[in-house]
Amino acid sequence: MPAATGAPSFPGNAPACANAFAPALVGFLAPLDYAAALRARAAIERGYAFLEEMPFACRKADDANPFLRELVVPFGGAGYVALFEITDSATLTILAVRHQREDDCH
Repeated sequence: MPAATGAPSFPGNAPACANAFAPALVGFLAPLDYAAALRARAAIERGYAFLEEMPFACRKADDANPFLRELVVPFGGAGYVALFEITDSATLTILAVRHQREDDCH
């Protein structure tokens, strides 16, 4: 599955950010299991909603940069990892979202 990358920022608008990544993240799953694709999208949207409330609760992606973080989104036997950067007190930028079983996801 291709990773979704880009830099959509959202000041308190998680659903808009989820919509930016949804096609790449769940598009591969929809033809096989449309209901599972909808559940995956909902899980990702719940993760983004969590970011609106508590972005610093997510794990650090780089010890040298406390504003670069990863959100683990559980889904099924694996899930997704969203890499994001906290820009200021009202904005964060989603840099990439990957399935946990991708080769370069660690």
